[in-house]
Amino acid sequence: MNDTMGILLGKIRSLQSAGDKYFPAGIFPAHRSNPIIWYRRPDTTIFFSAIISFTLSCVRKYVSSDQQAVIDAICSEVAGNYPDFRNKDGLDTYNFWKTKPSRHFPNGYIFRHFEHFRIPDDVDDTAFIYLTSPRGKEEVAWLKNKLSLHANGEKQWIKNTFPQVRKLRAYSTWFGKHMYIEFDACVLSNILYCIYQHGTELNENDRDSLEYIRFIIEEGHYLRVPFRCAHQYPRSELIIYHVARLIAAFDPVPLRSIRSRLIADTRLLLNRTEVPMDRVILSSSLLRLGVQMDYIEVEKFTSRDFKGFYFFIAGLLTAYEHPVLYRIANSRLFHMYWTCEAHCLTLLAEYVILHKLRDKHADKPLLT
Repeated sequence: MNDTMGILLGKIRSLQSAGDKYFPAGIFPAHRSNPIIWYRRPDTTIFFSAIISFTLSCVRKYVSSDQQAVIDAICSEVAGNYPDFRNKDGLDTYNFWKTKPSRHFPNGYIFRHFEHFRIPDDVDDTAFIYLTSPRGKEEVAWLKNKLSLHANGEKQWIKNTFPQVRKLRAYSTWFGKHMYIEFDACVLSNILYCIYQHGTELNENDRDSLEYIRFIIEEGHYLRVPFRCAHQYPRSELIIYHVARLIAAFDPVPLRSIRSRLIADTRLLLNRTEVPMDRVILSSSLLRLGVQMDYIEVEKFTSRDFKGFYFFIAGLLTAYEHPVLYRIANSRLFHMYWTCEAHCLTLLAEYVILHKLRDKHADKPLLT
């Protein structure tokens, strides 16, 4: 298994750009696509590079010193790109794309020419960059205040969510001054992970964000209508992966009531799916939640096993709050899908470590 980890890290490292036309040095190549309209473009985003850095940092202490050196080199080169994605006015929030000047929909032909498609800084990228770069208490306090200023109910109220949770003062996905309010269970899991990691005291926004996650799991909405629960990660498997990671790491009290439900639902999905990468992330989630699992021979995976797996999307109509437009926003015709081979390999590496840890600590909670 140690050989498997070394091989996977070697492959990940080999995919990190040395600098070319599309991807600056240190960035991991990613692509956005929509197969329905035969659309595919290289995408210069920090998103995958930041989450690869985060995931590898989490498993670092469980690998050999040589493998730690590889992880350190990968993470250092990723971090060198963070300033290019920082807020255009110098604030300490971050964007999916480069900001000075804006490079929205990079390497495309149409969308990049329209200001309408320039997105504001987002909570997701900001969370992962804070998790993978040194941050002092003052910086984290500033971020918490910034998050609260853009939370639901501060300037406007959310419209496109379940009626029972419209008054929750949970965090929105976006920092934009005039941006609509959006709840995304995976984005909320990521920013809550960041908040717990930095040891800050929970406030009303944190507690309501946890309540939203509890609600969509307990009511089963994340199985029936995952798009409504997480616009950027609109699949049940992805919601499970993010929520399980948060629960395993910090065991938030408000989420303890959904643990057994999450395990049962994950088992059912795992028994039904034949998508290799979905099997990996569901198995990783169960391992995190304390379930013993048979080992998946991920060392035999090839790029063919990554085909059709996407970790993140952008819905081109989710910004519109009109009921009719929102109703068709779930159509694949209006979705952009982001893929990254290096991130798939990182998920395999994470799985290898989680399985190894579960074997060693079969009778204990697995916190990562």
